Amino acid sequence: QVQLVESGGGLVQAGDSLRVSCVASGLTFSNYAMGWFRQAPGKERELVAAMHWNGGASYYADSVKGRVTISRDNAKNTVYLQMNRLKPEDTAVYYCAARYRNWDTEASVWLYWGQGTQVTVSS
Repeated sequence: QVQLVESGGGLVQAGDSLRVSCVASGLTFSNYAMGWFRQAPGKERELVAAMHWNGGASYYADSVKGRVTISRDNAKNTVYLQMNRLKPEDTAVYYCAARYRNWDTEASVWLYWGQGTQVTVSS
């Protein structure tokens, strides 16, 4: 079965950098758009960054533009989210998700999800 396993979350200070990773198995990784969502307590899950199956047309939420980079390594079935200049408002559970071919900002149309990794940014 398909599994997405995130890692790399943790507790950091404001201004620090952090990279979270997601390893996928059970699917043809290169055929899937990959995305990173986050959900803070009491808030809806939001798309932070995403990349089409072919690596084109990346999406970044306005709140993270210029601070975050999504990348993928198809040889390792892995997608990364590099986060720089972290802010306390970036605190959330970060989820990796996969969708066939192209990304979409609507969480409900993504097919596969990881279990999430907690990122906490202290001020």
